[in-house]
Amino acid sequence: MFGGHGPHIPHVSGRRRGSTTSSRKSDEADRPDPTEDDTTVVDEGEKSMLLSIISQLKPGADLSRITLPTFILEPRSMLERITNFMQHPETLLPMTTVDDPVERFVSVVKFYLSGWHLKPPGVKKPLNPILGEQFACYWDLPDKCRAYYISEQTSHHPPKSSYFYLAPHHHIRIDGTLKPRSRFLGNSAASMMEGVSVLTLTNKGKPGIGEKYILNQPNIYVRGILFGTMKYELGDYVYVRCPETNLVAEIEFRVKGFFTGTYNAIQGTIKNEKTGEKLYEITGKWNEEMYIKNELTGRSELLFDATNAKPSLPLVRPISEQNEKESQNLWAPTISALLKRDQEAATDEKIKVEEKQRSDTRKREADGIEWVPQLFKPTDEYGLDYVIYANIDGKDPETLEKQVLAITPILPGSHSTGKFAIPPHQSHPNDVTHITGTEPDTGAKGAET
Repeated sequence: MFGGHGPHIPHVSGRRRGSTTSSRKSDEADRPDPTEDDTTVVDEGEKSMLLSIISQLKPGADLSRITLPTFILEPRSMLERITNFMQHPETLLPMTTVDDPVERFVSVVKFYLSGWHLKPPGVKKPLNPILGEQFACYWDLPDKCRAYYISEQTSHHPPKSSYFYLAPHHHIRIDGTLKPRSRFLGNSAASMMEGVSVLTLTNKGKPGIGEKYILNQPNIYVRGILFGTMKYELGDYVYVRCPETNLVAEIEFRVKGFFTGTYNAIQGTIKNEKTGEKLYEITGKWNEEMYIKNELTGRSELLFDATNAKPSLPLVRPISEQNEKESQNLWAPTISALLKRDQEAATDEKIKVEEKQRSDTRKREADGIEWVPQLFKPTDEYGLDYVIYANIDGKDPETLEKQVLAITPILPGSHSTGKFAIPPHQSHPNDVTHITGTEPDTGAKGAET
């Protein structure tokens, strides 16, 4: 339990490492202020374009196959947008230093809630990744250690974005697959954010397995498509669940009612699923201040202040070093046009990418080739669809780093060993695998490459 001073957030420590100055921050030059509001006013031409599209739809229609106008597109891919959830190291890194299981669970919930405020102003949708698209990046953390992120679009219909995060010196691993499913709802559109993330604290729980937290995501709603001002909202119920400790957080992202309520509110509880005991209540707004109330003492404390929180942006290799299917290189002409507000050029460049994908698909079908992901393989654990293909099981941080860096180019100066082909190079089996922690009590294996 917390006492009177709020959740314990220990000092982050670790081995020091010099930063690499030749890389660039992901979206650093073009990322908008995440604190700006979440409404969009479209002009008459844009409204007419939207109406011409949605007039052909019925409520409940699948939007995943609809070509949306570029003026509502965010200038980055979904694979890159997922990194929003790793951009507050001040909430992420201390989790493994907390000894008390309840306090540790609260620290995980704090991390989980800290990233939702990071979004472009207005109503923007990230670019849909093409099949086989990849995005990799890293962070130079406050203590000079590094964290790494690797992602790949493992399915196009239905869309599945698989990702892997590792902070070797902080004993943190995240595996996940995001499966957005879009629907037209009349004057609104919804992205049902299916899929889960599995956060593993590798220095807790059983050796070689770690302590796991299963997380899902709120759904995204865009109101006012036909009339009024377009508005972005997060909605519905989410959970954070730890099977090892029987603790669960059940949180509602509340959408505003027509006459009552407020925007961006959250309401939730933390309880012991085994005993039913309610431990904490969570209230506030996901884009402002969030509070946690100890049910035993009645004391309410600030959990996270999104208003004043500054993200730690990931670093990426220069575009000149990226291959043809890495996100920032793949979408560079489209993104450049979006940033210039040249909608005609953005549409043309986007179509080029999508037509190339269709052409590649036709080639594979003509040759009887089934596409498989290059960096991920199927799994059936914890509700995940895919897991990184390599064994990340080193018994020390240095070995873990070597294993991660052997998977795909991440740091400046590193390059792919070969081009993407049809089919892509298959260096791993496509059978179902299982995920474990990254710190077994036996010797380390090398990464499968």
